[in-house]
Amino acid sequence: MASAVAHWASRFTTNGITVSDFQHVTGGLERWEDWCAAWCQVGAEHEALGRTALAEGRLLSAGEHLGRAAVYFHFAKFVFVDDLDQMRAAHERAVRCLDDALPHRRWPGRKLAVPFEGTTLAGVLRLPEAQGPHPVVLLCSGLDSTKEELQTTEETFLARGLATVSVDGPGQGEAEYDLPIRADWSGPAEAIAAFLEQIPELDLRRLAVWGVSLGGYYAPRVAAALGDRVAACVSLSGPWSFGAAWDGLPELTRKTFEVRSGACDEQDARRIAQNLTLEGTAEKIICPLLVVAGRKDRLFPWQDAERLRDSVSGEVELLMLEDGNHGCANVAPWHRPYTADWLTDALA
Repeated sequence: MASAVAHWASRFTTNGITVSDFQHVTGGLERWEDWCAAWCQVGAEHEALGRTALAEGRLLSAGEHLGRAAVYFHFAKFVFVDDLDQMRAAHERAVRCLDDALPHRRWPGRKLAVPFEGTTLAGVLRLPEAQGPHPVVLLCSGLDSTKEELQTTEETFLARGLATVSVDGPGQGEAEYDLPIRADWSGPAEAIAAFLEQIPELDLRRLAVWGVSLGGYYAPRVAAALGDRVAACVSLSGPWSFGAAWDGLPELTRKTFEVRSGACDEQDARRIAQNLTLEGTAEKIICPLLVVAGRKDRLFPWQDAERLRDSVSGEVELLMLEDGNHGCANVAPWHRPYTADWLTDALA
């Protein structure tokens, strides 16, 4: 657990966990079994701040506190697949806190429900202050990330006048209980695009897609599936082949994939993982592509980023960060603003 905690520190604090809370919670943990409960306890403190502010009519503060609480409950359930009941209870609190925060954020949001295969994909739409219709960035999260974790990333784009849509895809967040992880994202891509076309505040002629970690695999899949309907794509720390990386992945990551993919055991999970590859798909990407990677990524080799760069058919740029870890959260100032500026120019 110690190595995982050390690797996650920058990710947690960049995405909304305070440094003092991270140190307090992780410093007092001795067993992985206590992870979820410990984060829920601190998350409840932030939720209480939000509920009090809401009752007193301090709405902006309520939105800030409840949005932060959602991140705490999200990280409580993060790769915590040893006790699924406890995990789901934490996840439900994360969803509830974010739902209640959305109307009161600096850039207010609203909940989306995208019809898909007899169920729905839950999403969050947030709009910038200027008059629309707005260019829009579709955000794809990773293996056990959810829309609740993407709030600070959204705000980097919103500050530059871009609308954001963060969606829990198959095997993610609110969809993880009904739909397993899948290699082919053409179905989700078409369903999401069709749904967004009905929202008058959005200009779907200026649609971009961004993804991190396993979302850095999903985003290129979306770009390939939608073709010239996507104006730009960003892949941050995504794998070329999830199956090829399998043996080097942490045990928690492999176990989480086993659960999220609906596999019956690790051998079955390994088999499913082999299907998650950009081989035969990357060359279908014709929109401008920005690939961001860290040379110290311990999950997916940095060479995967070079392979993606060399395989696409459209314009491509590679931003390789020498000290970047997986997701490059430890060097966020070196890529987040640049990525947002790059997308703003691409969607102008």
